Amino acid sequence: MTYISGKKIKHFYLKDYEYESFSPAFINQSFDWQDKRITLLLEEAMRLLGELNAYSELVPDVEFFIRMHVVKEATKSSRIEGTRTEIGEAILPKEEIAPEKREDWEEVQNYIRAMNFSVSRLKTLPLSMRLLNETHEKLLTGVRGKEKRPGTIRKSQNWIGGPNFKDAKFVPPHHDELPDLLTDLEKFWHNKEIALPLLIKTAIGHYQFETIHPYLDGNGRLGRLLITLQLMESGVLSYPCLYLSDYLEKHRIEYFDSLTLVRSHSDMDQWLRFFLTGMIETANQGRGTFCNIVRLRSRYEEKITSFGRQAVLARTFLLKLFSWPAISVSMAADKLDVSFNTAASLIMRFHKAGMLKEMTGSSRNKLFLLHEYVDLFKK
Repeated sequence: MTYISGKKIKHFYLKDYEYESFSPAFINQSFDWQDKRITLLLEEAMRLLGELNAYSELVPDVEFFIRMHVVKEATKSSRIEGTRTEIGEAILPKEEIAPEKREDWEEVQNYIRAMNFSVSRLKTLPLSMRLLNETHEKLLTGVRGKEKRPGTIRKSQNWIGGPNFKDAKFVPPHHDELPDLLTDLEKFWHNKEIALPLLIKTAIGHYQFETIHPYLDGNGRLGRLLITLQLMESGVLSYPCLYLSDYLEKHRIEYFDSLTLVRSHSDMDQWLRFFLTGMIETANQGRGTFCNIVRLRSRYEEKITSFGRQAVLARTFLLKLFSWPAISVSMAADKLDVSFNTAASLIMRFHKAGMLKEMTGSSRNKLFLLHEYVDLFKK
C-alpha cells in the first residue's frame, strides 16, 4: 500500500478560512519501506538500544544518575524551542540564576518536572492522550505559554513559523479534525496487529504527532518526550536514559526539513533514515556516558577510601551528588541529615580531593560543583 501523507486537495492542502492547513492521512495501517538501508539502520539501532539498556541495568544505583539524563534532555529540548539555559545553569538553585535568564530557567525546570511526572505516570496509565494532556499541564503551568490552555487539546488554529497563517512555514490541521486524528494515533500506538518494528512505529508516531500539533504550545517538547515514553512502555528501555533532543538540536534544520519532506512528497523513507540514524548516534553516546560514569565513580570511590571515619558518609554523599551535582553546605546537611559543620567538613574533603569545585568565589553561601561528572553530560 502506497503511503500518501495527506489529502489530495490542492497539493495535499485543504483550503480553509483563507489559509491552507495540512490535513494528514490516518496512520493506523501497515507501512512498507523501499530503501534497504532502513533495515540495516533498524538492526543497528536496536542492537545499540539493547546495549544501552543493559548498561543502565548493570550500573549500581542507576536511579541517582538518571536525573542528569533528564536535565540534559530538558535543556536540549528547550533549546530547540528557543530557550538559552545551559546544562550547568539548569542544575543551579533559582537564586543563582541571573534575573534576565530566569524565565528560560523556569521553563527548563517545568520540563524536568513534566518528564519525571510522565515516566512515573506511565506505571499506572498506558501511553495515551490522557497521559500527554496531564504531562502538558505540568509543562506549561506557571511559565510562558500558561495562557495557552495547559493540558487541553486546542480549539483553534495554530501555525509554525511566520507572523500569521498566510505566511507560516507550516499550518497543522484544523482543530475540527483533531478528535479523529488523535483517536487514530492512539490506535496506532497500541495496534499489535500491525507488523511494524517498534522503532518504525515510534518514528512514524513522532512525525504524526508533530504534524497534528494538538496543543497551542509545547508540542515540540512533548513530541520528543513521546519517543522515550514509547521505548519505556514497550520494555526496550527500563529507565529513561535515552532522549533524542541532543541529536535533533544539533541537526535542527535537517530535522524540520525531513518532516516537511514527508508532508510535501509523502517521503517517509528519508524520515525513517534520519530518525534511525539519530537513534544510533544517541544510543551509542548514552552507552559511552554510562561507561564514563562507572569509571569516574570508581576513581572517586578510590579517593574516598582515604577519608577514614568519614568514608561511609562520603560514599552516601557521592551518590547524592550524582543526582544533585551543584550543592551548598546547607543543602548537603539537609540531604544527608547531618549538622552544618559535618556537611562543611565533608565538602572540604571533597574539594581538597579535587572532586568538588567552588563555583561562586564568594566567602558566604558558596556553591560547589561535581564538575567532572557534569562535563560528561555536555559532550
